[in-house]
Amino acid sequence: MNYISVNDDGELSIKQTKIPKPKEHEVLIKVAAFGVNRADILQKQGKYPAPEGDSDILGLEAAGVVVDCAPNLKNQWLNRRVFSLTQGGAYAEYVCVDALQLIEIPEDVSFEAAATLAEVYLTAFDAIVHTGNLTKQQTLLVHGGASGVGSAAIRLGKLLGAHVVTTQSSEEKCRYAEQLGADLVINYKQQCFVSVMRSQGLQAHVIVDPIAAQYLEKNIQVAALDSHCIVLAMLGGRFARIDIAKLLAKRVNLHGSTLRNRDIEYKRHLVKSFVGNFGKQLFTDAMHIPIYKLLGFHQVEEAHAILQRNENLGKVIVTV
Repeated sequence: MNYISVNDDGELSIKQTKIPKPKEHEVLIKVAAFGVNRADILQKQGKYPAPEGDSDILGLEAAGVVVDCAPNLKNQWLNRRVFSLTQGGAYAEYVCVDALQLIEIPEDVSFEAAATLAEVYLTAFDAIVHTGNLTKQQTLLVHGGASGVGSAAIRLGKLLGAHVVTTQSSEEKCRYAEQLGADLVINYKQQCFVSVMRSQGLQAHVIVDPIAAQYLEKNIQVAALDSHCIVLAMLGGRFARIDIAKLLAKRVNLHGSTLRNRDIEYKRHLVKSFVGNFGKQLFTDAMHIPIYKLLGFHQVEEAHAILQRNENLGKVIVTV
C-alpha cells in the first residue's frame, strides 16, 4: 500500500509498505479520507512520538470501508462505511482500527464529511462533558474556536444549552464562530477577553484551552467557583506563572488532557458514551464541522502548512 512517510529532514513523501493485518479485535479499513491534526505536525517534527504499540505512520482518524476483519466481526462490519480514531496509521491507503471504536457512516454522508468528526468531537466531548461536567445555562469558554476541536466544542456547548464564549485572532474567525453558534466572540488581538467577560458579568464554568502559557492566569481570573480548565495543548508555550491564591480561592480544577495516550478501554468507553449522548444528532446540521480545505494524498505538506499558519476555519481533510 501507499502511505505518507516522514523523511529524516521532516519532509513528507509517498512510499510503499505492506498492508497491515488486523488483530482479532480489529478491522482493516480501506481509507477514503483522513483528518489532519496538529498532533501530526508535532509527530513529524519529532516532538510527539507515537505511544508504544501504535503505528509509526502519521494520522489519528480515518473514514473508509471495512475490507477485512476476524470471522466474528464480519456480520457486523465487513463492507460497512465507517469512521474512527486510529492508533496512528491513517495517512495510508489501509489502516487497522479497534472494532469497538468504529462509528458507522450513513449512506447519505460523504467520507470527507465523516473524516472531520472523530478526533475533534471525541476530544471536545472528553474535555467538556467527561472532565468539565458542563451543564445547561453554564458558561463555556473556548479558546481558538475556529480550529477543529474549537468548532466541535462550540457545537457541543450549544447542544448542552450552555452560554458559549470564544476567543479568535481575526474578524473572519469571529464571524465563523458566530455561525457555529457562539454567543460571544472576542477578537483577542483587539480586546482582552478578561475585560470583556467581566464587563458582561460572565464567569466560565468550563474552559477549553489549547494555548496555556500566559492564558492560564487569565483563565483563573474569569473562572467561576469550582470551575474546570482543561488544557489540551501549549501553543503559547510550555511554562506559565499563575496566582495559586486565586486558584485556591476559586477552587479551580486545572486539568492537563491528551486523548492519544489513553488506553484502549478508555477510548472504547468514550466512543460509546459520545454515541449514546450525541449519536442521533451527529450527522445533522447542528453538529456539522466545516471543511476548510479538501486536498489530495500528494498535498499533505500543504495541509500541514495550513495548520501551521493557523489559517483554517474548521477541518483540513485529505482524500486517499
